Amino acid sequence: MAKAVTVKVKLVSSADTGFYYVTKKNSRTMTDKLVKKKYDPVAKKHVEFRESKIK
Repeated sequence: MAKAVTVKVKLVSSADTGFYYVTKKNSRTMTDKLVKKKYDPVAKKHVEFRESKIK
């Protein structure tokens, strides 16, 4: 079977609150780590979320 083009990734808060989002990413076109600014409801502000593996 062929490897899937889109993979699920976990975006972990850089504020170390433990909050995370789960999103999909195209592994062929986006080869680098995903970094997005999103809202962290625990910290109550917008912070950077960095990609990590889903365990």
